[in-house]
Order: sequence, then C-alpha cells, then structure tokens
Amino acid sequence: MWLIAYALIGAVIGFLAGLLGIGGGMSLVPVLAALFTAQGLAADHTVHLALATAMASVVFTSSSSVLAHHRLGTVDWSIVRRMAPGMVVGSLLSALAAGWLPQRVLALGFALIVYGGATQILLGRKPAPGRQLPGQLAMTLLGLVIGVICGLVSAGGAFLTVPLMLAWGVAVHRAIGTAAAIGVPVAALGMLGYIISGWQVAGLPDYTLGFVYLPALLALVAASVLTAPYGARLAQRLPVATLKRVFALLLYVLATKMIVAYW
Repeated sequence: MWLIAYALIGAVIGFLAGLLGIGGGMSLVPVLAALFTAQGLAADHTVHLALATAMASVVFTSSSSVLAHHRLGTVDWSIVRRMAPGMVVGSLLSALAAGWLPQRVLALGFALIVYGGATQILLGRKPAPGRQLPGQLAMTLLGLVIGVICGLVSAGGAFLTVPLMLAWGVAVHRAIGTAAAIGVPVAALGMLGYIISGWQVAGLPDYTLGFVYLPALLALVAASVLTAPYGARLAQRLPVATLKRVFALLLYVLATKMIVAYW
C-alpha cells in the first residue's frame, strides 16, 4: 500500500520535473512527512527523513529530466558550469547543518524570494536590451547562496534559477532545461549531507541510509524517471506564455505552503 502511494507521488513529481525543470523536492517534503507519520516511522525524525528522502529523489528525477532536455537541445551547459560549483558547496553545507536555523525565519525568507520571482515572471518584464550573463565570480557567489537555500528546503534550485535566467534574457525553454541540469549535482551533494548527518542517529527505521528512507526513495524514483520525459516533451509544445504562467503558479503554491507549514 505505502509503496503504491510513493509510486503515484513519484509519477506526478517526475512529470512536473520534465515540464518545469524542478526536481520536486519541496513538493515532496510535506507529503512524505505525512506518509511517514501515518506509518509511525521515527516520530522524532519525521521531517529529517522527509527532507533527506526528497533530496535524494531529486537526484534521479532531475537526471531523467536533464537527459530529455539535453536531447531537445534546451540545456545551456555554460551556465551550468558557472553556477553549479557554488550551488553544490552551499547545498552540502546547509544539509550538514540542517536544523540550526529557525524554521520560521527560513520559511519567511524562502517565501519572499519565491513570491518575488513568481511576480517577475507573471509581469513578463523583458530584460534590458544587450543584457549579458554575470561574470564567473558573481555567478559562483550567487550559486553559493542559492545552494544554501536549496539544501535547507530539499530543492534542486529551479524555483530560483529559472526566474534569474529569465531576467538575464535566457529563453524560457532553455532556462527550464538548464535549471534541471544545475539541480542534479546540487541534489547529489545535499543528499550526501543528509546521509552523513543522520549516519549515527539512533531510533531511525530499518532500511535507512543516514536520513534517507530507501523503500520510499526506490518507489518514487521508479515512477518519476518514467514520467519525466513526457513532461519535457510537453514543455516544448506549450506556448511560452502558458509555460511561464504554469511555473509562476507553482511558485506561488510552494511559497504559500511554506508559510502555512511553518507559521
């Protein structure tokens, strides 16, 4: 029963990953936390398990999405090389230090940033003519900050990197594919951090790797990697304006969910 529930959730997350370039980690956390609670798994560490398992699932879901986007030619690997180093370091550090920051403060800051990004997308403001990408150092430092946020909320970063790339003048389809590619190493290092931080924790359920609950992860991944390519193909067929509205709506929902959950 539980494996079927995880698989159904994974199928939805995989499709969204292909469509919007997200890894689905943030969407998974409250759902997994509720399922783990219903199963009676480690009451004192339910959120940790949900965060870690969601982050681990992003690695596989985003990888399938990236492969599909790469085949369609919508990944800008030069941007990936500029932003990924800072983001992976930030993601690892924040995952290792999970729980140090007050969740209410984190939720508010997260929501404000995401609301701003979603509003920018909906307003449709075009970047100034001749707008160029920032330099290597600026993009690395920006990536570090985004990576810290990603590690703390179990996200691959598309909710922040897509609005940024649109502001820099990157086409929406290319921004989505590139965000998915950046999210893979970010999630991988974040997953490692959660494995290390939960390695010696007592009272965790069987079949865990650190804080990662493997049965849920396997079911999520098995379904998500099958549906991600369909989402990526649909993204190429949708009008740009429609794609922007869908992405902005998802950002508003995620930001509101964080406020409701932690405030």
